[in-house]
Amino acid sequence: MLGRRARGPGKLRRYRIPVETYLIVLALAFALSVAISLLDQPKEVSYQPRHTFSVRDPAFMPSAHALANPSPLKGNRVELLENGDQFFPAMLGAINEARETVNLETYIFWSGTIASRFRDALAAAARRGVEVRIVLDAVGTGVKLAENDVSAMREAGCVVEFFHKVRPWMLDTLNHRTHRRLLVVDGRIGFTGSSAIADVWLGNADSPDHWRDTQVRVEGPAVAELQSAFQETWGEVHGEALSGDRFYPRLESSGTAQAQVLSSTGRATSSATKLLYAVSIAAASERILLANSYFVPDREAVQLFSEAAKRGVDIRILVPGKFNDVPMTKAAGKSGFGDLLKAGIKIYEYRPTMMHSKTMVVDGLFATIGSTNFDNRSFRLNEELNLTVYDSDFAQRLERSFWEDLKRSRPYTLSDWERRPWKQRIAEWALVPLRSQL
Repeated sequence: MLGRRARGPGKLRRYRIPVETYLIVLALAFALSVAISLLDQPKEVSYQPRHTFSVRDPAFMPSAHALANPSPLKGNRVELLENGDQFFPAMLGAINEARETVNLETYIFWSGTIASRFRDALAAAARRGVEVRIVLDAVGTGVKLAENDVSAMREAGCVVEFFHKVRPWMLDTLNHRTHRRLLVVDGRIGFTGSSAIADVWLGNADSPDHWRDTQVRVEGPAVAELQSAFQETWGEVHGEALSGDRFYPRLESSGTAQAQVLSSTGRATSSATKLLYAVSIAAASERILLANSYFVPDREAVQLFSEAAKRGVDIRILVPGKFNDVPMTKAAGKSGFGDLLKAGIKIYEYRPTMMHSKTMVVDGLFATIGSTNFDNRSFRLNEELNLTVYDSDFAQRLERSFWEDLKRSRPYTLSDWERRPWKQRIAEWALVPLRSQL
């Protein structure tokens, strides 16, 4: 019970507000803030482009990145890192070798075995004189990050900031999160993808407790764009402009890949990441291999996929199976599976563990990897970050990884969808009003 003392005639008396009433008031305030945010929205661009050019056409890259960064950068080396056994040692190794700056932004940092290793590595870097800046999302990190871990990093000299701290009188900010994952070391080495810092990402997708996920290590001119994306968030939470060679050194060619960083924000009038996916699907001529942990296609996306399938594009979509950390999103997504399956699109469910990757390869030439889920929350509400790579070697490497994942998956057929239980159908129907928030 919550309560306070009130002064009555000649004495103090006590009245109490039931906890249930307090929670209802908070819920109504949150619903009101969401409703207000949805009113008077500016007009968005159309996310249903026609198939007028292919991925191999020079117009493709500028069109796909039109709302963010239309100029690809040449000379990048992009290394694919799969599961915690590969990406955690690479990230920790870069932090341990840092000489001047470390900038880390992540949605999740949960205390545990791997978080302790990152805490110690970041603290050690700060103690040897490296400038360490850290942005953690307040909602994603939540209560799973122990205060003593934060204190240990700050006492060592790390500057730790939280994106949109949770305050009851600012409930609308709960709906605006940084979902980005990026690490930039000395302005020369960058990491991004869809993993975060928690024990569920340990291992090699070898048990239900160890998730399947994907990261990339980047060297070359695209690292400056990763640094710029960090600056965007850091400026909002700390008000500091990052400049000079410590953050933006001269970056020579490190490889052969063209790459671009596409940062997306809920503050924009249109979604850069949604346009990226829309143009990529519309430009496909041969095949689309898409893996996404939270796949909730809207009517526009279903139509784009269906039109691509009609012109002969082989479309395969990989989603989580029974291991899923957000069942509500899975249920909402399945409502659109029927039309996709009827159009000839193949859907697979990953079986061994939670599949958390967010990747797409188009025609064996163009690939994207990052934090963006295929849902409205990522497209329109969150701060997101994707790396796009225009390089056949990298795209085919990611394709091989996709085909290996399919070996550990089961097809989800039209018969499965038509025979799904009534309980599941009711859940899909009940979630329709909430789809814009999922």
